[in-house]
Amino acid sequence: MEISLIESEDQYNRYLERIDALLNENPDPSSPSGKQLKHLLLLVRTYEEEHYPIPLPDPIEAIKQKLGELGLKNKDLADAIGSKSYISSILNRRKPLTLEIARKLHKSLHIPAEVLLQ
Repeated sequence: MEISLIESEDQYNRYLERIDALLNENPDPSSPSGKQLKHLLLLVRTYEEEHYPIPLPDPIEAIKQKLGELGLKNKDLADAIGSKSYISSILNRRKPLTLEIARKLHKSLHIPAEVLLQ
């Protein structure tokens, strides 16, 4: 199979089928099949990033989700951000998510900055 940049949906689908077949073989990464798999995966990822972009989540929803994942409550952010009522106002969209607060949330919750600053 000749490998080149993906220029059509048909070619994209053929590459996906080949990736599936190679994954079933479980090739050694240094073998020719393993190297072909790496190249195909890179090409498919590049194509998908361009043609099927995943939008960033809403910043407030990302904060709420992260709090849930970590088992934290609004009051747990009080030391890093401010009062419990101020945090509640941000999470209920009554107050804006400022750059300063976004930085603090990025540091304390490890939420990517690009999610918080959109």
